[in-house]
Amino acid sequence: MTFIEAVKDGLMLVNRTWQLVLIQLGMVFVSSIGFFIIVGIPLAIAFIIFGIDLTGLSDIRDVFRILKGPSDIISKYLGLFLIVLSSFLVYITIVALLGIYVFGGSIGVIGKLLKDRSVRFSLRVFFDQARKLFLRLLAFTSVIGVITIIAAFFLGILGGGIATLVSFAQSQDSTLALFFGTFFSLILIIFALGLIFGILSITLYGIASLFFKDTGSLKSIKEAINYLIRHPNAFWLNIVLFVGYLIASFLLILLSYPFTLIPIIGTILSFPYQLISYAFETYLGLMILASILTYYYSTEIESKPAEPIIETPVAESAPPDEPVEKENMAQDTDLKDTIQDT
Repeated sequence: MTFIEAVKDGLMLVNRTWQLVLIQLGMVFVSSIGFFIIVGIPLAIAFIIFGIDLTGLSDIRDVFRILKGPSDIISKYLGLFLIVLSSFLVYITIVALLGIYVFGGSIGVIGKLLKDRSVRFSLRVFFDQARKLFLRLLAFTSVIGVITIIAAFFLGILGGGIATLVSFAQSQDSTLALFFGTFFSLILIIFALGLIFGILSITLYGIASLFFKDTGSLKSIKEAINYLIRHPNAFWLNIVLFVGYLIASFLLILLSYPFTLIPIIGTILSFPYQLISYAFETYLGLMILASILTYYYSTEIESKPAEPIIETPVAESAPPDEPVEKENMAQDTDLKDTIQDT
């Protein structure tokens, strides 16, 4: 399958499951309401206790006055600070779990449609697939998160080492420091981009393995790595789709800039534009996911030949051993003669 065929098939799948975009928008709406309920109310109580007039927050000096001595405020209102921090952590946890649940349902609907083109979107299928994939997807994202943290830590160490080397070169020669700084910065950027795209590719194709092969989190990562080794074009497909997504997002941000130049009407019009922009970005994200799943399914699942059925030959009964039978008959005759003589 070519890249263009994968993108076309991904667009077709997303157009047949356009309800997923509405579900994503609904999740954003619920998350926004949850933020005001879980975080906003404790934060407003904290502002009142701190003596901040909420009607005067338009003056930025009030905020800086509070942030001028944060250690004094934390030590004075430690209990309230812990309540606000706990509510924020609870909100982040709920939103993350909700996002994984909705993401699992989207994967399940698109993957089920790939297996059977006659399947139609329904909320029952969505919730069934979301419930089926939730725990495995949660474990998978946790493992990927740990890998991402380790990779970021490694990049930080590498960047610190390069900065130390450049500082040492500056103390020796400015020309040498310029060369080292440019050379190693380019190496660090290339290595970081390769690591980011590698983790992203393992994540997406690991999710495909998790759905189509019913593998666990660690087995899915191993399957994704082996798949990328066997099909290196899958890695480049991921890069092309991700770069296209970044270009489209940049154009949307660029188009929103004129709204900031209009004093009042621009602010009013910016809200529906932001909503449309998020819906379009969600559509693009689902298209990328559908294209990745399509490419994986066509190259890994459908391309495998059917295993031949090996028929086990039925064992034939061995012919009777005639000499042995004759010898037994002779022995029986001798025994009868002996009995008669007696």
